[in-house]
Amino acid sequence: MAGDTSDGTDRRGPAAADTADGATAASDAESAPVTDPGSDGETGGADVRDDAPPEVEADDGAVDEADPAGTPAETSADTSTGSSADTSVDGDAVGGDDAAGSFEFGSRARTETEVDLDVDEVLGEDDDDEDSTGLFDDLLSGEPIFENKEVLRPSYTPHELPHRNDQINKMATILVSALRGETPSNILIYGKTGTGKTASAKFVSQELESTSQKYDVPCEVEYINCEVTDTQYRVLAQLANKFIEKNQTLIDDRLDELRDLRSRATEDPAAIAGTEFDAVAALDDRIADLEDDREEMEEVPMTGWPTDRVYSTFFDAVDYHERVVVIMLDEIDKLVEKSGDDTLYNLSRMNSELENSRISIMGISNDLKFTDFLDPRVKSSLGEEEIVFPPYDANQLRDILQHRSDTAFKADALTEDVIPLCAAFAAQEHGDARRALDLLRTAGELAERSQADLVEESHVRQAQDKIELDRVVEVVRTLPTQSKIVLFSIILLEKNGVHNVNTGEVFNIYKRLCEEIDADVLTQRRVTDLISELDMLGIVNAVVVSKGRYGRTKEISLSVPIDETEAVLLSDSRLGDIEDAQPFVQARFDN
Repeated sequence: MAGDTSDGTDRRGPAAADTADGATAASDAESAPVTDPGSDGETGGADVRDDAPPEVEADDGAVDEADPAGTPAETSADTSTGSSADTSVDGDAVGGDDAAGSFEFGSRARTETEVDLDVDEVLGEDDDDEDSTGLFDDLLSGEPIFENKEVLRPSYTPHELPHRNDQINKMATILVSALRGETPSNILIYGKTGTGKTASAKFVSQELESTSQKYDVPCEVEYINCEVTDTQYRVLAQLANKFIEKNQTLIDDRLDELRDLRSRATEDPAAIAGTEFDAVAALDDRIADLEDDREEMEEVPMTGWPTDRVYSTFFDAVDYHERVVVIMLDEIDKLVEKSGDDTLYNLSRMNSELENSRISIMGISNDLKFTDFLDPRVKSSLGEEEIVFPPYDANQLRDILQHRSDTAFKADALTEDVIPLCAAFAAQEHGDARRALDLLRTAGELAERSQADLVEESHVRQAQDKIELDRVVEVVRTLPTQSKIVLFSIILLEKNGVHNVNTGEVFNIYKRLCEEIDADVLTQRRVTDLISELDMLGIVNAVVVSKGRYGRTKEISLSVPIDETEAVLLSDSRLGDIEDAQPFVQARFDN
């Protein structure tokens, strides 16, 4: 019952302390005003007269105290019956309902001189809130381990890249011609994930732009991630809008200069002497031309225009004034895979039509064979220079991690075995520096969350397990629906004790699942291809075995945690519609 304590003491909200005409409150047993020890003589938020009797203890010795919510509580004088005291005011009963354990806010006894109640006292608010802690106070109380966590993220471009000097120098020798106003050769950069391709290319690009400003040479680098911007329309639109914005800024600056010159020439016609203008009228014409140019520069919408119009807008924008442009296409193989090589063909052929500008393409790819699918003309012009980034070995990864950790962590925040272990784990994954940095950062985060003083080996091993699970979740979540159905079929079989399942068993359950969610049923050959793709992603392990005169089949087993993978699959709205998939397992006995 609300208001009862474990020791039988009746706990209630504030009640009236005084009655009109000096009448005392009557209860079933003896009654007496009870003061709240934490309220400096106040009873239930009301003032107590100087002649009030002293505090009286209840039968069980319990005294009044504040409840957990901070609301002043009163202890009933009669704990044996548990009934509340009824206070009579002009014939009306004012008292709490014992069963409900509640009272109406604002109801109170009135004295001849009405007592003003303080709202904070009624609500039980305590001024001593300094000791209360919020949700994040405990988390912030520990000493941070990181000095600058951003240094360990893939998006960070360091000022120094260990073990990539050869590749950086080669890029610089190719691009230096841009600083002479010449067209640099196109560059293709190859290498596995995490080998420093993008970081090195961005580093060289930053150096190129800063040097061009130093020598006042118009040279610009534009970066596009083709995994996100993966169609010809989007690439051209993004490039066009970037150059339109730069042109507008250039025009605005020039207009400010000319308008200032015009105002000075109004007062003193000699102000235009020594400029490119021989008269004020010529200056006015130039201002009008620039204003017209700016007015005509229309940004390209992300959809809706014909591609040839987008291309001509980009062409006009990039050729508006003299400049050398390096277009960096990261994950260039994604662009070719999605929309063919038309974009590369158009970009690589633009220099023959441009009058003021020159364009160079720098393509970055994880796929060493993507040029096999290019038009021979595109391949010959695009791959004028090729740079290969080999994987890092364990010692090189240790150097990289040590270099970054000096900036990322506070002094002496790592034990000696943390960096070697991160490097060893990443070296097993084809020398992936990105994986090594993720491991080190995640280990630091785990140590910080546990409020440890140091990052230790155990944190690295926890980080390894966490990253592996996160990778599986992300890969499974982004699978196409048909691949998810195939994977769900394998999971159903394994959960029911069927190990080393074959393609036929998977296909039988796959068909039943497709019928259940009203999805198209692919052929068994196509399902076999999907299983091979899951094998390539490391989600399943598929081994071809011979059945003698019955031919060959694939024996399939899961390579990922079954419960977590199933949870990710069921989060898909279509697969989540399957209420009970258990009967489908019987399909393995069909045929």
